[in-house]
Amino acid sequence: MPASRNLFRRTLIIAALSAIASPAFAQWKPTRPINLIVPWAAGGSTDQVTRVTAAELEKALGQTIVIVNQPGASGAIGTKSALDAPKDGYTWTAGAAQDLGAYQALGSVNTSIKDWHLFLNVANVQVIGVNPTRPWKTAKELLDAMKAKPGQISVATAGVTSAGHAAMDEIVKATGVKYKEVSYDGGNPAVVAAVAGEADLTTQLAVEQADMIRGKRLRPLATVSDKAIELEGFGTIPSLSKDLPGFNAPANYFGIFLPKGVPDEVVKTVEKIWTEQMVKSEALKKYATSRGALFNPLAGQAAQTAVWPAVQVNAWNLHNSGKTKVAPDTVGIPKP
Repeated sequence: MPASRNLFRRTLIIAALSAIASPAFAQWKPTRPINLIVPWAAGGSTDQVTRVTAAELEKALGQTIVIVNQPGASGAIGTKSALDAPKDGYTWTAGAAQDLGAYQALGSVNTSIKDWHLFLNVANVQVIGVNPTRPWKTAKELLDAMKAKPGQISVATAGVTSAGHAAMDEIVKATGVKYKEVSYDGGNPAVVAAVAGEADLTTQLAVEQADMIRGKRLRPLATVSDKAIELEGFGTIPSLSKDLPGFNAPANYFGIFLPKGVPDEVVKTVEKIWTEQMVKSEALKKYATSRGALFNPLAGQAAQTAVWPAVQVNAWNLHNSGKTKVAPDTVGIPKP
């Protein structure tokens, strides 16, 4: 009996030591290129930050990541492609989390934010950028003109779920102004349209307008936020709350999304890269500081928590403006 007890103890000790020595999960090593679908046109905010992030991930995974631009239906087409692809870990997508959270209410893709593993890289801020030939020098002047000419001043956006449209929804909610929306297949085409004078202005993201602002091809009037931003090579862009006291808007987080159902080892490997390496990425930091974005990599539950306020606000703004097929609370998004 004593010998049996000793053998049992030794077996337990060996098992315990093996558990300590073994990794908590099997490190995923992709054996072929990963397709990363950007559901917007090349050159826009999603495309920009996704290419920087993909290059960092390639180094960590030791595998090529192929960026596939698949614009259309305000991001819904590319997102659905990723959702419908085999759940083998080799097809990802990217974008703004608030867009991803609105598709189900819009009736464009039957998916919710909780159906995805979120890997956030930056938070972006929208900016009111006007064509420099237009007369408005401040946000107040522009808003006064919109009130005086309801529905006549044109705003270029990347469509109904885009950051530019979300910004105008917030402005309309706060002021009651009416405007004419001109939609394009991405943030970059919308910005180019404002520069070319096809539209009077754009409310797309600072990262999409940065070069045109520095080149004096767009005049920034305000951030669509309660916070000003410093844009490298330009200076301070004031917040809209300067002219609209009390105005605020939730952070618009961007990132890479993996549909739930992919192998656990894939998710845990990307989470490990995110929490140990992406949070220190100098390339992402440089991108953020040079283009007026906030560097803030998040994964797991922290990412879900961070994006939820913007998901709620965006979905209900779309509903209140008559663009959803169903009320957001019927698909798990209560009023903010």
